[in-house]
Amino acid sequence: MGNVCWVYLVLAVCFGLFVNTLSQGDSDSDAITAVYIVTLKQVPAVHHFEEELRRKGYQGFHHGGASGRLNRNNSRSHQNSSSYFSRVHDSILRRALRREKYLKLYSYHYLINGFAVLVTTEQAGKLSRRREVANVVLDFSVRTATTHTPQFLGLPKGAWSQEGGYETAGEGIVIGFIDTGIDPTHPSFADHVSDHSYPVPAHFSGICEVTRDFPSGSCNRKLVGARHFAASAITRGIFNSSQDYASPFDGDGHGTHTASVAAGNHGIPVVVAGHHFGNASGMAPHSHIAVYKALYKSFGGFAADVVAGIDQAAQDGVDIISLSITPNRRPPGIATFFNPIDMALLSAVKAGIFVVQAAGNTGPSPKSMSSFSPWIFTIGAASHDRAYSNSIILGNNVTIPGVGLASGTDKDETYTLISALHALCNDTTLADDMYVGECQDSSNFNPELIEGNLLICSYSIRFVLGLSTIKLAVQTAKNLSAAGVVFYMDPFVIGFQLNPTPLEMPGIIIPSPDDSKILLQYYNSSLERDGLTKKIIRFGAVASISGGLKANYSVSAPKVMYYSARGPDPEDSFLDDADIMKPNLIAPGNLIWAAWSSHGTDSVEFQGENFAMMSGTSMAAPHIAGLAALIKQKFPYFSPAAIASALSTTASLYDKSGGPIMAQRAYTNPDLNQSPATPFDMGSGFVNATSALDPGLILDSTYDDYMSFLCGINGSGPVVLNYTGQNCWVYNSTIGSADLNLPSITIAKLNQSKTVLRSVTNIAGNETYKVGWSAPYGVSMKVSPTHFFIGTGEKQVLTIIFNATMNNISASFGRIGLFGNQGHNISIPLSVIVKFSYKRTDG
Repeated sequence: MGNVCWVYLVLAVCFGLFVNTLSQGDSDSDAITAVYIVTLKQVPAVHHFEEELRRKGYQGFHHGGASGRLNRNNSRSHQNSSSYFSRVHDSILRRALRREKYLKLYSYHYLINGFAVLVTTEQAGKLSRRREVANVVLDFSVRTATTHTPQFLGLPKGAWSQEGGYETAGEGIVIGFIDTGIDPTHPSFADHVSDHSYPVPAHFSGICEVTRDFPSGSCNRKLVGARHFAASAITRGIFNSSQDYASPFDGDGHGTHTASVAAGNHGIPVVVAGHHFGNASGMAPHSHIAVYKALYKSFGGFAADVVAGIDQAAQDGVDIISLSITPNRRPPGIATFFNPIDMALLSAVKAGIFVVQAAGNTGPSPKSMSSFSPWIFTIGAASHDRAYSNSIILGNNVTIPGVGLASGTDKDETYTLISALHALCNDTTLADDMYVGECQDSSNFNPELIEGNLLICSYSIRFVLGLSTIKLAVQTAKNLSAAGVVFYMDPFVIGFQLNPTPLEMPGIIIPSPDDSKILLQYYNSSLERDGLTKKIIRFGAVASISGGLKANYSVSAPKVMYYSARGPDPEDSFLDDADIMKPNLIAPGNLIWAAWSSHGTDSVEFQGENFAMMSGTSMAAPHIAGLAALIKQKFPYFSPAAIASALSTTASLYDKSGGPIMAQRAYTNPDLNQSPATPFDMGSGFVNATSALDPGLILDSTYDDYMSFLCGINGSGPVVLNYTGQNCWVYNSTIGSADLNLPSITIAKLNQSKTVLRSVTNIAGNETYKVGWSAPYGVSMKVSPTHFFIGTGEKQVLTIIFNATMNNISASFGRIGLFGNQGHNISIPLSVIVKFSYKRTDG
């Protein structure tokens, strides 16, 4: 048994003994145990590391530096800090809970100083009263929220060519994934598929866990680190080691998919259901991958495990953290920003790590955002221009569109249609199996009736729930020697959006209930029945199926997908609006081909395949993580905020046909319910990978800026101290969120007038800029200066004055444009929600 398995076995045994001991004692509510995340007042290791950097002369963001990466693992003191902090945590627990039972799960020391512990409510109260303790928070749950997208984003002739081609794109950059793990056997993560060998990233010090599921040799120069974190889940008794794997191995598929989107090897053949769909590549195919598994198929995940993964990733030396996860609920308290995950990520940003998070799949309602803080780069999901579709041509010359990654029937032939309900064996009836029409068991059917014909099966809510599967229905059709299979949509499945699904034989899925009615009406009207017995004597309906293996690239794209979470950014649990634009950007997230775990069970239809087509903001976020690696490679001295600025100010506002990017507004019939996207749908716009590598001007922000913003929130002083160990009085002045130097401006309440400043830094050559703007409806505005010259490395402050011209509570939008004479164009989106044209006082 590997060391990690032994640790978790001990943890499980200790948990059993602990709960058993409690159950023999007090039985009131105070004896109910739960996991709590405890933070201490003493600052974590990263703050000491920053002081060490300052003593050595590190100045943060500057132009022209070639060695700006923070080597977070070089200090001897940091090598011993883990054991020091762990001893301190053990001492506090012993003194606070003398002779009482408890179970410490994690010691956090790098990004936050604290620990996760399983205790009773009464014990949590005792801990909160200790003078060393700053904060005690109940653990909470979290959830998980490509062949063509490199071409759609222009990488081969754009960003990759600037970095020397795909064989060096992202080289030396380590992306850390907090997800469901990885399948290390997948060729997308091999280190020998390229003639250009992978270097060893010297700044990274992570390890590779070795278990039975993740044997020695699983890691290499591509996959440089892999760990898993499940202590919080184990204490709840919900961890299933045979399904969830007590190792970094991915038993779900989601983590393998996201890692390959960002950093999968270039040119890996995508073969699914025996069909070839091209070759796959990640956005930064020569970057390195480090995996921190904290989410699991059967239950999702918990904040205590996620924070442990983030803390370890930062200590190991990752350059980028990608989180395709969101909380299951909006964080309580005075502001959404104050939660253990976001505050750990703030410390990660302080350490120079760029953090990308999925916006969530809770759209299209306003304020559905699940990623809140300004130091986190939040990504919404958009379509791209590749689509798969097939169709069925009925004998009455009616063509019905559908989905299905399948071949078609012979071009010049039509085949008889036979409903599964009309091809039952003599001893099978609907009374025996009301779901027999879903074609899940070939023994229910008469093979003589079905052989050589098209079998019609129903697609019900049971397919959505995973109780029935396309794979089983296709296997039934193959066992019965059918020429193909046709699925019609049950009328009770309303508004369900069906992704193209692989079929190992000619077939089609008709996703529209209305189109399904047309098919069934034609079929039923073509039946010939005996006049007396009413038995069917002839199946008269015929059809042919056109193949769905060839992609169509004429689709209008990108557009914001209906499920992509929307702004404005909720500042607190009362849904007050923050002066922060969310999402920050949109990227391809719909129908994305990427690697799949050999044991992945997240999608039944792709089980056992090496690749899967998935949709969601989970797929959009790693696109940006990979593109950020290209920026970090070219500009190693860029701060996280500078990378965010480069991606934001260069984003596109138009689709590939030159029209405005559209946003889907409804779950049902989304393409019929769409309108031009606003910044609350798409942030700054759709990512432009090539332009982001040459942004011209940068809007930068520092950790101190974020702290000044947090300290400016009413009543936040004690909470800031609790999470960061720093007093707000250290910051001589506080700033509102609208005054953060972000590459966007959002004003939740414009009370007559407001002046906002933005500072830009030139990272390109000398250039002269003209300034233009369009004001949001109900607002007049002025920007000064209206033109300026800026030299290399110089800064320029823009003063923007907003005046409300009417009373209005509807959000309106505008934009500031900076147009350089050397070709650099900077776009800054504007959002103003509530406007008061007269002076208004609250209270």
